[in-house]
Amino acid sequence: MVKGIIGKKIGMTQIFDEKGNVIPVTVIEAGPCVVAQKKTVETDGYNAVQLGFMDTPEKRVSKAEAGHFKKNGLTVKRHLKEFRLDDISGLNVGDTVAADVFAAGEKVDVTGMTKGHGYSGVVKRWNHHTLRATHGTGPIHRQPGSMGVIDPARIFKNKKMAGQYGNEQVTVLNLDVVKVDADKNLIAVKGAIPGAKGGIVFIRNTVKA
Repeated sequence: MVKGIIGKKIGMTQIFDEKGNVIPVTVIEAGPCVVAQKKTVETDGYNAVQLGFMDTPEKRVSKAEAGHFKKNGLTVKRHLKEFRLDDISGLNVGDTVAADVFAAGEKVDVTGMTKGHGYSGVVKRWNHHTLRATHGTGPIHRQPGSMGVIDPARIFKNKKMAGQYGNEQVTVLNLDVVKVDADKNLIAVKGAIPGAKGGIVFIRNTVKA
């Protein structure tokens, strides 16, 4: 069964396994999420559920979003995400999806927004090497240097240049679920995931297991 849940990145720590090996993990506060809408093949052409996460005042969301929750008698949630599932027969509007939907040993994909670095130069954005720091170079040590040649007298598309760095959606595949604490709604996955502490992430079954 395909599973999914919305979570919040808490931070990184380490866990020791039964052999004493250190495992670096990212702790995620996963859920509890409420089923805000159920889509079926008959009504929408595909099977999916919309999950809402984190209670919020009604003024923090649009009127359309607030009405979407209140129509089904639910409290307004700050974040809303749709997950396409193969089988949604066991889920209905108002049901709660908690961290225990996943178990230790499973593999998951985690999607989040990376940290934004603003407008950055090529050294920071693309890891270009700097120009030589010696006589005759001048105050241009972190500039990109030559952009092209006389022929064809233009810059090709996809040239790595300065620009917006970060603040983009990234998915990390095949992360191991190391530990699940159902009482505290925590999931510990091996390795790093995108985003800063407190960032919203989406967890679902891996697609390349």
